[in-house]
Amino acid sequence: MNVQEIILTPLVWHPQSAAEAWLLKQSYGLEGVYISGGTLLRTQWESGISAVPKHLIDLSAIRGLNEVKIGESDVIIGGQVSLQACRTNAFLRRNFPLFTDALRVIAAPSIRHLATVGGNVSSMIGDSIPALLAYDAEVIWYNGLIEQQVPLSDYLLLTNDPNQGNERLLLSIILPFTKLMEESSVCKDEEDSAISKIKRFGAYHKVGRREAFTPSIVTAAINGAISPTGVLTELRIALGGGQMVPQRLEPLEEEIVGTAVDNKLLQRVYDRILQVYEPREDLFATASYRKITAANVITAELWKAARD
Repeated sequence: MNVQEIILTPLVWHPQSAAEAWLLKQSYGLEGVYISGGTLLRTQWESGISAVPKHLIDLSAIRGLNEVKIGESDVIIGGQVSLQACRTNAFLRRNFPLFTDALRVIAAPSIRHLATVGGNVSSMIGDSIPALLAYDAEVIWYNGLIEQQVPLSDYLLLTNDPNQGNERLLLSIILPFTKLMEESSVCKDEEDSAISKIKRFGAYHKVGRREAFTPSIVTAAINGAISPTGVLTELRIALGGGQMVPQRLEPLEEEIVGTAVDNKLLQRVYDRILQVYEPREDLFATASYRKITAANVITAELWKAARD
């Protein structure tokens, strides 16, 4: 029996609601797995990283999860929306470019048409996660009784308990709108004029052996604002890579917001990233190499923001 025959063995269930999917998961426990596009799971099965489950709980038929909904204060992306659909969405590309930049370098085009944003986030190591963290993303998940909305950073803490994390049914990702200072209305006085000149900056980087369709060594996202005098007025830094659960560097952000970007600050940021970023070592890169790479990427982006 070949690999393809083995993968076709599980029973596939097609729940019509989150509640129905949840009940199926409770019934089958570790023998049942939620599945979206299935691209990551198939890779794990074929490589022998994980066993093929007896039951697949297909989430694609749950109503409302294959839509991008634009509201007054945020945009809600259903967990079943494909990576390609998100990447080519004009609204997301214009307003959340770090996110769509991240999707551009995930796997190959054929995979992006199948893989879903919910699957990428639920993996807890998806390359899109640092970009989402840099936008203060939140998630909606079903707990068996109600839908709950929590910051993505809190949702990722579930990895402290792998079994508990596997129980969570991710439904949607929420990206809140941020007021863009450079798009402020006509200024009324000199103080308003100074505020209007505050510049937003941001960047996403995936460092690997090649640009796409390769395991990441480091994934990094930075999103912030800087004054005409080079003072940071807002900052979010998120790092991931390899098998590491991405994280926001909030203590570092708080330390340096309100500070002018100069050589002293750049050295401080570099040193602090080496201290607080804790990647995992694997066959592709050492932890030390990942730390240095991340520190170089972030300090370079801060330097460019102050220089431009």
